[in-house]
Amino acid sequence: MKHLYIHIPFCHRRCAYCDFNTYANMDDRIEAYVVALCAELRLLAETVVPAPPTSADAASLPPTIFLGGGTPTMLSLDQMGRVLDAASAIVPLEGAEVSSEANPGTVLGRDYLRGLRQLGVNRLSMGVQSLHDPTLRMLGRIHTADEATRSYVEAREAGFDNINLDFIFGMPGQSHAQWEATLDEIVTWEVDHFSLYSLILEEQTPLFAQVTAGRVSLPDDDATAAMYEAAMDRFAAAGYVQYEISNFARGDVLRESTALPEIPSRACAHNLAYWLNSDYIAAGAGAYGHITAGGSPHRYYDILAVEGYIAAAGSGGRPLAETIPLSAADIRAETMMMGLRLNVGVSEDHFAGRCGARLEEVYGEQIAELVTQGLIERADGRVRLTLRGRMLGNQVFLRFL
Repeated sequence: MKHLYIHIPFCHRRCAYCDFNTYANMDDRIEAYVVALCAELRLLAETVVPAPPTSADAASLPPTIFLGGGTPTMLSLDQMGRVLDAASAIVPLEGAEVSSEANPGTVLGRDYLRGLRQLGVNRLSMGVQSLHDPTLRMLGRIHTADEATRSYVEAREAGFDNINLDFIFGMPGQSHAQWEATLDEIVTWEVDHFSLYSLILEEQTPLFAQVTAGRVSLPDDDATAAMYEAAMDRFAAAGYVQYEISNFARGDVLRESTALPEIPSRACAHNLAYWLNSDYIAAGAGAYGHITAGGSPHRYYDILAVEGYIAAAGSGGRPLAETIPLSAADIRAETMMMGLRLNVGVSEDHFAGRCGARLEEVYGEQIAELVTQGLIERADGRVRLTLRGRMLGNQVFLRFL
């Protein structure tokens, strides 16, 4: 297996907008969780089915490991080392893109960052979200803007030469001028990669309750779209390449592979595997995996609750919560919906390799109609969103269900 996701569900505090499988105030269970996680990784290493690349696009990606959360940097260096050692039996660290998410409030200090780099983590993804302290407090973040800036500088000094920073726009009380000031600041940092997300208001979160109760208000759709357009313009002017709806990478470093030539080398290879609908293994509480090799295509996810996961993985079995069969129609629809997020879109060769059918035979009618509506375009053997289609992406994706 070429791609591995590892979920670390612990946080110092849950953010007001977060609906991920995360838990606060469980620091005393981290060690037991690491033991269980390593047991699951060792079991996966014995049972995983190899997944050959399905196209030149997929074959061009390096192997990847992604530690997400939650906050992976709540693990000690010893714990992180044990997890990576177990993971290396599935995806060898040498030659792999090894990413870890990080909260600026938990990684202050060059020693930890230097140790993380020495363990084999070569890509850091830091959730900054905002440079406005009142907004950070409203979101429930545990860092300040100054701390985020310092964490980024310390990561550079610790030897990280591939860093992503996450930011959110369309937040309560956020003005267009405030967002543009943030953009003007961060493009001067020479960051390798940015992920910019429009705030999604998820039910069952504190922020959803505040908005529905009228205590805070969000910018309307037009104002949020204007923020998105401002980001695209500002990053393009600064030399960044937007290669996916929400992701921008430095354009001065080119890929060595001829496949996906419009995607720069600092693009996140692990996320590219998702957008190419590749197979991937996942481990950890609530982690989702996607397997189509071996004759029984399916998606699976592990037990969500930390204690339940520890008990199941510690017993020597797979800590599965559910396995969901995938039909040929599911794989085709997901290949289109995920691939159209990329600015290069979906190639006819990739679709045929992934789905075993010609794109025109399966979706010719939908594509023709969307072209007429100005939402997608065809070029160089690919189908891709237009700029208008990018603004209305979800409506386009639904046409392929």
